[in-house]
Amino acid sequence: MDFQTQSAMIFVVILALVLYANKKKLQIQKIVYPILYVIMYRTQVGLKLMDKAAKKYPRFLKYAGLAGVFVGFIGMGMISYALVENLVKMILDPTTPSGAALVLPFKVKGALYVPFFYWIICIFVLVMVHEFSHGVISRLYNVKIKSSGLAFLGVILPVVPAAFVEPEEKQLAKKPRREQLSVFAAGSFSNIVLGFLCLGIFFILFKPAIGAFMEDAGVMVVGLQENGNMTYPAEKAGMNEGEIITSIDGQEIKNTASLTGYLMNKSPGDGINITTNQTTYSLQLAANPENTSIPMMGVYLDDHTRVKPSFEDRYGLMIPKVIVWFAGLILWLFLLNVGIGLFNLAPIPITDGGKMLFLALLHYFDEKKSMKIWKIVATFFIMIIIINIGIGFIK
Repeated sequence: MDFQTQSAMIFVVILALVLYANKKKLQIQKIVYPILYVIMYRTQVGLKLMDKAAKKYPRFLKYAGLAGVFVGFIGMGMISYALVENLVKMILDPTTPSGAALVLPFKVKGALYVPFFYWIICIFVLVMVHEFSHGVISRLYNVKIKSSGLAFLGVILPVVPAAFVEPEEKQLAKKPRREQLSVFAAGSFSNIVLGFLCLGIFFILFKPAIGAFMEDAGVMVVGLQENGNMTYPAEKAGMNEGEIITSIDGQEIKNTASLTGYLMNKSPGDGINITTNQTTYSLQLAANPENTSIPMMGVYLDDHTRVKPSFEDRYGLMIPKVIVWFAGLILWLFLLNVGIGLFNLAPIPITDGGKMLFLALLHYFDEKKSMKIWKIVATFFIMIIIINIGIGFIK
């Protein structure tokens, strides 16, 4: 068990003990209790800051709120289309990966694994930005915030930390629909904006810095391909995950582009000798199932890099490690903010997208018909999400 997984397990145990010690101050929302539930701890933290921000930048926030509504409905369409498209692809091709997964700091089949320290920092930043944005736009339109606080999603034990703000719902419901939509869209919009800001920071600052001291040093085998009972050449030859391919038939391989270029001059059935950082393998290339004229080894690959020897001799390895770690954090902030921000726009009851859809329907239909349509759409997408997550666990 690696250090990241050990840290995640310790975090869950400590969190469970702290929550148990403060159980009288907590409220539990039972979903499928005690298997699935949400623990809430209400406070007044951040409410004054929300007021201050709303009063200081009212004009900017009104325009940002409208932009959030526009982006929110576009995002709703994008995530809805992506979920349906992925389901169709999985039906037509069972090898298609699931389009939705839990984001966890544990290596669990069917879940997106994020190393613990990246995970806890990203989740903290993501939920704080999301909920603070809801609170600021609520106060912009003079909707009272009853409380803020911390929440924890429990799957047997409390696992995923979150945050929340509680606007006065009756007061919010009396506001014009444009203002209500601005409040609902604010969280996801802020996450998406933050995500792309992080991506910009990565390309402007971190990518050039990393390029200054890193160089290509082969291709890493990150996984062995599977196809039912069929065994591909790399697995037959005994190649293992984690090995670094450095040459093929004596020709140096620096990155995946050079490896792919070399294989393109080969045909299925040709024999090759692959040298890794551990040993040399002889194997016979197979035909790609999707295009039988293209050869394949049956491996998942990623570029392997190293610190340039000249840089290491002068500065050591600490500076590169720190820069690479923070670059990884920035990329995870991009991926999780955009990914979870978009998912929160899916038209289902527990998301902001679900609330936005219902308000939009009220613009065209009476409340009874709007509720009927909303329930049909929500049920449809709930089933798609459950199927996606479920298939990820059983594949």
